[in-house]
Amino acid sequence: MDAADDATSTARSLREWLERVTFADLPEGEATARITDEIAKWADWQGWRVYRRAPSVFPLPPPLRGKSVLDVACARPSGPPIAIEVDRTDRQRTVDKLLAEAAAGRVAIWVRWGAGPFPPPPVPVHLVVLEAARRSGRWHTVSARPAPRHSGAVTAAETVHAEELPWEP
Repeated sequence: MDAADDATSTARSLREWLERVTFADLPEGEATARITDEIAKWADWQGWRVYRRAPSVFPLPPPLRGKSVLDVACARPSGPPIAIEVDRTDRQRTVDKLLAEAAAGRVAIWVRWGAGPFPPPPVPVHLVVLEAARRSGRWHTVSARPAPRHSGAVTAAETVHAEELPWEP
């Protein structure tokens, strides 16, 4: 498998893992932490070494000195390392950091979460999207929202879940 195919299949695997992630009624920082935790679980499940807040090849902006950090980095026994950034907002600095990581031979993945749409980053950075919406300043994954009712009947499942949800079903 060549490097481009490896990077594409790695990003696809992470996207499929994150499609299972749900959360509701989380502040932004906790939502980001939940996503980062799931990325670490995915990498661990692959048998890779996982590093949080790993040093990046990208420098900190002046007047700071040193290197920036990655949200998650993964070392694999075969294949190049993986550099992952998790962001809700569109930051040029994140793009620049991931481009620098890719230039250093790493698989660069940008996990964007929120309402979207998210424009694709420049090649060779791979984009993985987790859709989430904000309500009353709190975040929930789109899949965590209940399906609309089509009748006046309330099912047992709706009754159990209705008490847990921060919005009206």
